[in-house]
Amino acid sequence: MSESGQEGSLAGRRGADQAETARANRRWWDAEANDYYNEHGTFLGDDDFVWGPEGVREADAGLLGDVSSKRLLEIGAGAAQCSRFAARHGAQVVASDLSSGMLRQGGDLNRRFAIQTGLTVPLVQCDASRLPFADGSFDVVFTSYGVVPFVADSAAVMAGAARVLRPGGRFVFSTTHPIRWALPDDPGYPGLTIASSYFDRTPYVEEMSGALTYVEHHRTMGDRVRELTAGGLRLINLVEPEWPDENQQVWGGWSPLRGALIPGTAIFVCEKPLSGRVTGRGEPRQAQSGQ
Repeated sequence: MSESGQEGSLAGRRGADQAETARANRRWWDAEANDYYNEHGTFLGDDDFVWGPEGVREADAGLLGDVSSKRLLEIGAGAAQCSRFAARHGAQVVASDLSSGMLRQGGDLNRRFAIQTGLTVPLVQCDASRLPFADGSFDVVFTSYGVVPFVADSAAVMAGAARVLRPGGRFVFSTTHPIRWALPDDPGYPGLTIASSYFDRTPYVEEMSGALTYVEHHRTMGDRVRELTAGGLRLINLVEPEWPDENQQVWGGWSPLRGALIPGTAIFVCEKPLSGRVTGRGEPRQAQSGQ
């Protein structure tokens, strides 16, 4: 969920389809890009790779594997901090995002990065549910809190990532842990009380003057596994980071208080089988009202 909502906006739960979700979130991130960087840029780093508010870094976790000389695609890249980290470690990486505002911020950081390292990261504006890349183009696709909670059809994102991966390639994504949707988005004690059903998949929306300005979609843990499996991927690891003692930062509904008791982030590590198929794969769960 957005950290505070826009001033004067109304927040709640109601249905939102793919088109209106994309329109709302493109506008929101276009407008938010500079403020987001000003608030979180120090924590994220300009060329570092952080998987979530807990502060788990790819340099320590190694969830992408060895990226040297590999072809990588970041979806929902924002200002492409994670892509720059990968480039520093020898990857050939492309960063993509739906938001032109976030990519402009990424362009500013790219210019500094090029001066410091002689490297740059190509930036592509596109919808991650309709990737404009050829089949089998990449060894790794990844996103840190990008795309997955911000699209109505996250199953299409899984299938698209699988399509552009070579057989044996890896898709890794972090997103809000599903359990957080049953709790208020509050970093304090009120955020420890169950307030809604874990199984309610109705999107969280913010709207102003009747127009949606922000949308997030909820899926259960089982939904996520069914989506990625149906898309042609195999789950090989699921990381639920614990909150480290040294991280005292509050970020929206994430906090040391809540992080000591419940997971706030889920990181899914998936592979595309060498055969291109997953044994026993099935279709995702039937969408429910409001999904």
